[in-house]
Amino acid sequence: MNQNVFRLTLPILFGYLPLGMAFGVLFTTQLDYAWWVAPLMGLVIYAGSGQILAVSLLAASAGLLEVAVAMFVLNARHLFYGLSLLGQFRGAGWRKGYLIFGLTDETYSLLTSRPRTPDRQHEQAIDFRITLFNQLYWITGCAIGALLGELVAFDSTGIEFALVALFIVLTIEQYKALGNTFPLWAGALAAGLAMLLVPPAHQLIVSIALVTTTLLIHYWRLRNRVMRNEVSDG
Repeated sequence: MNQNVFRLTLPILFGYLPLGMAFGVLFTTQLDYAWWVAPLMGLVIYAGSGQILAVSLLAASAGLLEVAVAMFVLNARHLFYGLSLLGQFRGAGWRKGYLIFGLTDETYSLLTSRPRTPDRQHEQAIDFRITLFNQLYWITGCAIGALLGELVAFDSTGIEFALVALFIVLTIEQYKALGNTFPLWAGALAAGLAMLLVPPAHQLIVSIALVTTTLLIHYWRLRNRVMRNEVSDG
């Protein structure tokens, strides 16, 4: 089972290692903390873009409350992820808490796009391993990057592009699994509108709000259409 999970999570491995290393390098070069705090953040916080944002805010002498609020806003999208997986995680027992904690964008993509069998307990065990493997990749990347930043001087410009590349791969996988381009175009349009209408500091939140509203309306319309068809057929 672990070999199958490892193959499933290979795209995440290739994204999380360099991205985690980028975070580790930024952490040790911009903040006056011991290198091991970087992988510790990966263990207890585990939020890639949130951790990178935290480094920028702490380097700018922001308070812990400001950092906490900014990270909450940035990661609020995970609330919607969790709502869509309530049924999938039901009855997971002791695994449920960790499945909720470890739910990242990339993990969500894998959990919702992979083929599943009717055996709920077996599938939840695979979900747990996928989540665990992904976090281990991230912690490993954070540790390697922090050590490199501590011991070696080099130009890390552009290494954060690994996050963009990873999202591109996951988007392609989601399209293959769903066969529907509407969410892709909705997300692209929401991002474009946010870039045109609001300052950079608020573009992410606005684009998330726009695409979430659009998808909810789309879902409501599809549901009503299905209900009307069922009534007419009955």
